Amino acid sequence: MENKITISPVTRIEGHARVTIHLDEDGKVKNAYFHVDQFRGFEKFSEGRHFSEMPVITERICGICPISHHLASAKACDDILGVDIPKTAKLLRELIHMGQIIQSHSMHFFELAGPDLILGWDADPRIRNVVGLIQENPELALKAVKLRKYGQRIIELVAGRRIHPTFAVPGGVNNALSPSARDEIMSGIDEMISYIKEGIKIAEDYIEKNRDLCNKFASFSTGYMGLVKDDGSLELYDGKIRFMDKDGNILKEFKGKYYLKYIGERVEDWSYLKFPFYKPLGYPDGVYRVGPLARLNVADKISTPLANEEFKKFKAIGYGKPVEGSIYYHYARLIETLYALERTREILDDPDVMSQDVLVLGNVSNEEGIGVVEAPRGTLIHHYWVDEKGTIEKVNLIVSTGHNNWAMSKAVEEVAKAFVDGKNLKEGMLNRVEGAIRCYDPCLSCSTHAIGKMPIVVEIYDNSGNLLESVVRD
Repeated sequence: MENKITISPVTRIEGHARVTIHLDEDGKVKNAYFHVDQFRGFEKFSEGRHFSEMPVITERICGICPISHHLASAKACDDILGVDIPKTAKLLRELIHMGQIIQSHSMHFFELAGPDLILGWDADPRIRNVVGLIQENPELALKAVKLRKYGQRIIELVAGRRIHPTFAVPGGVNNALSPSARDEIMSGIDEMISYIKEGIKIAEDYIEKNRDLCNKFASFSTGYMGLVKDDGSLELYDGKIRFMDKDGNILKEFKGKYYLKYIGERVEDWSYLKFPFYKPLGYPDGVYRVGPLARLNVADKISTPLANEEFKKFKAIGYGKPVEGSIYYHYARLIETLYALERTREILDDPDVMSQDVLVLGNVSNEEGIGVVEAPRGTLIHHYWVDEKGTIEKVNLIVSTGHNNWAMSKAVEEVAKAFVDGKNLKEGMLNRVEGAIRCYDPCLSCSTHAIGKMPIVVEIYDNSGNLLESVVRD
């Protein structure tokens, strides 16, 4: 008898996306959906492993933001031990998190979203990519590369390697910071701040020239969620979760360990990615957004001076209400990058960052552990249940892109209705649909590994459900 093992589909959760657009009798867009068809199963195959392995297992979920999973996992493991890690360990974990934010945000704006904004939505797709950007403005392209390299270098200098480090461990970190690493990171901050300020100027100029488009492009009301410090300022590593409604009213603030009381997850039959919602409001009234736009919407201020000045300009867009246009995600992303650079300097200026006190030991004290961080794309939650020996019995992961699942599908529908003509389909129309998804920087490998475009399938159906046209990009 032939033995055969088939793995199908073999792909990643940040893999290929699919969009279906459904038309009415007149050929107009009736509705549209953003589908995530892949299934990975990290929650299931982590069962049976020792909890201390989780920081190096779960960071394999992503090659783009492994640091975020590494840190959320380490925080969940701290919770299982029931320990409060040394201040130096907290500073060093936050430092590599700032490196993660800098490299991920700058790569997305300049190399993935930038071609749309700088070269135009209807530019020839052969040049509407990072190569076209280099041809258009080689000096800016080089600065973008240096920004990403700087963020990656922070991670390498502190954690030992740029991707999938073993640095954060239950109870702290496994290495202190060297004086040479501190000095190298510090020496580059001013230059990187000047680069990101150029990016912010590009975004502000685009918004000024395209104000009507920015206010209408995939603009809709939702709730918002993000971490804030005790004083309500922007927080990316620690803090409390704040929920805000569509009108800007704070609904609830709570510690991450209580997330199950407030966050529910719904399943739809057309996507493997779940749809989280704010439980007290139910589904779909309780849908919300996370990530840069949401974080700036829920925050009262930013604790670093340069970023806070930009934050005031961002807040002015909404006249006291949440900023709803999806394009503003790009603007918020740059402001956060500026904050991450300023916060990097603050951490390195703290005398305690050079201490050798980086680890506290402990035994399994709790049957559950919960870790929460703000990943570049939004709030990331790791929740582990263990037995008395620390063996994983159950895992729940709510990743950043999942929180935005409803919003991405809504953005696709809004843009399709505004720009897609089912009887006269043009490439620029599809690019705007792509662009609506790209605002959210979803953790799909194709959106980050392709040259300026994501592999995507757009299908158009008539009112009877017949497939009229299918356009594939790969």
